[in-house]
Amino acid sequence: MTHIDEVYGSLVFNDHAMQERLPKATYKTLSQTIKEGKPLDADVANVVAHAMKEWAIELGATHYTHWFQPLTGITSEKHDSFITPQEDGRALMSFSGKELIQGEPDASSFPSGGLRASFEARGYTAWDPTSYAFIKDNVLCIPTAFVSYGAEALDKKTPLLRSMAVISQEARRVLALFGKTPTKVVTTVGAEQEYFLIKEKDYAERLDLILTGRTLFGSAPCKGQELEEHYFGAIRPTVNRFMEELDQELWKLGIPSKTKHNEVAPTQHELAPIFEAANVAIDGNLITMELMRKLASHHGLVCLQHEKPFAGVNGNGKHNNWSISADNANLLDPGSTPFDNLQFLAFLTAVIKAVDEYQGILRMTVATAGNDHRLGSNEAPPAIVSIFLGDELETVVRAIINSEDYNYDGNKVMDLGVPTLPTFIKDNTDRNRTSPFAFTGNKFEFRMPGSEVNLSDANIVINTIVAKTLADFADALEGSKNFEHDAKAYMRKTLTDHQRIIFNGDNYADEWPIEAEKRGLLNLKSTPEALQQFIEPKSVEVFERFGVLNKIEIDSRYDVKLEHYSKKINIEGLVTARMARARFVPAITEYSTVVAQSINAKKAVSTSIDTSAEEALLDKLTAGLKAIAAGIEALEASLEQAAAVEDSLEQACVYRDDVLAAMNNLRCSVDEMEVIVGHNYWPVPTYNHILFYT
Repeated sequence: MTHIDEVYGSLVFNDHAMQERLPKATYKTLSQTIKEGKPLDADVANVVAHAMKEWAIELGATHYTHWFQPLTGITSEKHDSFITPQEDGRALMSFSGKELIQGEPDASSFPSGGLRASFEARGYTAWDPTSYAFIKDNVLCIPTAFVSYGAEALDKKTPLLRSMAVISQEARRVLALFGKTPTKVVTTVGAEQEYFLIKEKDYAERLDLILTGRTLFGSAPCKGQELEEHYFGAIRPTVNRFMEELDQELWKLGIPSKTKHNEVAPTQHELAPIFEAANVAIDGNLITMELMRKLASHHGLVCLQHEKPFAGVNGNGKHNNWSISADNANLLDPGSTPFDNLQFLAFLTAVIKAVDEYQGILRMTVATAGNDHRLGSNEAPPAIVSIFLGDELETVVRAIINSEDYNYDGNKVMDLGVPTLPTFIKDNTDRNRTSPFAFTGNKFEFRMPGSEVNLSDANIVINTIVAKTLADFADALEGSKNFEHDAKAYMRKTLTDHQRIIFNGDNYADEWPIEAEKRGLLNLKSTPEALQQFIEPKSVEVFERFGVLNKIEIDSRYDVKLEHYSKKINIEGLVTARMARARFVPAITEYSTVVAQSINAKKAVSTSIDTSAEEALLDKLTAGLKAIAAGIEALEASLEQAAAVEDSLEQACVYRDDVLAAMNNLRCSVDEMEVIVGHNYWPVPTYNHILFYT
């Protein structure tokens, strides 16, 4: 293995590469753009473009691309070569500042929710200099924003960058009240990515996995995750080789892959990076997901990133660890005495108020067809948004609300009772794996996002709503004559008004939904109802107030999300019907014929031979075939009914209520047959086979 320090960032045009290759004046100007948000003029862009091109060519690049994130949620790229043909038949390798700053991909074939008509093809990509360019597959990739001809955002990155700007602005106002004037305030993200690895040959035999990313059929395996032996267990050699290659490729791209381990479900794993600025972290996560899918094939594996590829075991999440820093100082670090840390309490209060006031749009950000299967079980939080603070911080909050003194007991030392084992300081919070939004020492872990999603949506909302509540704090206290007294009074009232969102208990408990309803918390169980929160006047107002999204952009995203939900379930329904008819019915029929022939053969030898067991089995097989035939007919009817609905919300509800129900009924009928049909006759690999391999 190559030494990490030799390869780390070697394929990134990062600060180190820029210092080496740019003139000092150019480097200084570009640094001001990156660190302080100052505009970049064309002359500087030309110098940067030339240096970037020379660097890329030296590393084998022949093309460049504006790498962007359309509303599909994944990334897109159009490759252009560096060549400029000359009259004498030769070619020069060139790349201008204009080509660096602006591109013009065809916008007509990307989802826009009505923002662009199909004949309106023009769109623009614009360089995001705060996210370094990198080389992938011999192509210089330039992270960019993607907007329409009318300047509306057609992507995930543009509103993310807007939200980062507004929370920085409002955080500076708050920090100014504490006598601080930081040069840079930035939100940071660490994205824990969960995924499954299965054998390629098993994947190739499962049409449902190929076309939908999840198994639409499959009875429970004889052994699942109940023995709790896979979590943090020894990593099998094939998987370990994949992880080693993945780390190497990520490190070359400057992606700080830090932690890797087996997750709870069989064949499930997780990768976690070190925190970075939100837009950089999300770019890195999208590259990570792509590399996982690409590199798995080198090891005879397939990487599954669907939120629930297998029923009955853990699904895949993507935990969004969010914090905010000023000049690299974490503003959510409580310090050793959080009760006396007024600045920390101001930012903590802002987050609590934001999550309570805007729980609906926060839930909306994780609403997808796949995540609907995941939320609420197997270590995924439920659909009810709440905040976990931990015992110490909750005690602090209660003391503020009740105007009580808080008696700090000091750091608690963990003594394990064995002289040879070290003592250590106990953290001020536990971990709550069932909480949707949990404070974990110096950050909030938003555990609701599914593994397939682009985390921009979640961070756009978190940044915007916290910017709003920071603005509320600044509006109330700017000009105060007694800041500390007034700040404490403001926090006391705010925490009192929003304490309902704090819940330190078991979010899986049967009592919690009842208690949450009493508190007035939302329980949005499905994507169609959660998406309605996006277009609520309250949501539109906060996005428009801070210039993160306008009403047109909100409506377009709402339409895209609804349409995507319906399309996903429609594809799943078609695949379910096709597999049942073309794979399972013939297999069950064949096995039924074998059983019937066995009965007839025995009776031909002697009518006294007892064939009651075979006859009972044949009756079950025949009844199963009848149920499957009826299930196929019902599913296809529900698909036709859903396709005929014109209103997008109504259609999504039909897919949720009728198509999914028909799919589940058909699945039950097929899965009942799986456990009685001879193994050699079953046409697809089962959970027992897929989830347990050497």
